[in-house]
Amino acid sequence: MFIIDQNKENRYLNYNQVLKNEFSERVQKISVNAGFTCPNRDGSRGIGGCTYCNNQTFSPEYCKPTKSITQQIEEGVQFFHHKYESQIYLAYFQSYTNTYDTIDKLKAIYEEALKHPKVVGIVVGTRPDCVNDEILDYFAELSKRCYVMIEYGIESTDDRTLEFINRGHDYACAVEAIKATAARGIRTGAHLILGLPGENRQKILSHADRVSELPLTALKLHQLQLVKKTKMAHQFAEHPEWFHLYTADEYIDLVIDFIERLNPKIAIERMVSQSPPAFLIAPDWKLKNFEFIMKVEKELIRRNTWQGRYYKKKRP
Repeated sequence: MFIIDQNKENRYLNYNQVLKNEFSERVQKISVNAGFTCPNRDGSRGIGGCTYCNNQTFSPEYCKPTKSITQQIEEGVQFFHHKYESQIYLAYFQSYTNTYDTIDKLKAIYEEALKHPKVVGIVVGTRPDCVNDEILDYFAELSKRCYVMIEYGIESTDDRTLEFINRGHDYACAVEAIKATAARGIRTGAHLILGLPGENRQKILSHADRVSELPLTALKLHQLQLVKKTKMAHQFAEHPEWFHLYTADEYIDLVIDFIERLNPKIAIERMVSQSPPAFLIAPDWKLKNFEFIMKVEKELIRRNTWQGRYYKKKRP
């Protein structure tokens, strides 16, 4: 059992360490693009997609929807194999909304991924308005025989922000989906963007208080990044005063303040993201992810603080 110890080195609940405790071998995610779209792209709930989103910024070269699921996984295994020969894999359905299809098609896609001998589970990225009882019941059954994590894009807990970024759902929708997923015994992840337009430091830190009330297994955080070919990039060009783009040191300070208020039972899977230089407009910190994490860990020690230090559980 991985336990936070503020007096030593485990100052936050690290999702990678949680995985290490669950599996006997090293686990690596392999991104898979199954060719999905989103309901706020195809017109069913909106058009244009989320204002910040360009899916090309997080799709590896081997991850192309023109290739079969099996081919993408095999190429992903070969991509990572030279680093760790004995590791096992989770198929990560990351691009767009990965529960946005009929149940029969979804089952076929997930089951194809699980046929690979090195794949021990799936992680499914989706929207909270794109799950229902039928698909959640399937995931619950599937989780009895392999690792299953459903990862929801929350992005913000403020409905005004969600409307501004064209999410197409409110925060209550995310709460309902997360609770319904966790109630079935399914590992449940969430994603937040820190620094969205209109959100000051106080608002951002309030997100920590609100998500701490949810039955989450893991949480991903990352800084707002402006990337090319997005509506937000155009907004920034026309209204730069709407944005505060954090320096690396400012963001480190913000992240630490955030995790001090975060429920210590929620594992932190990510604190920062790194878009490819060809797509990134700003901010450009010129820091690798591991370098950023080292800075955070060093600052946690300097400040003698830890995850959940100021977390206050609400009474039922």
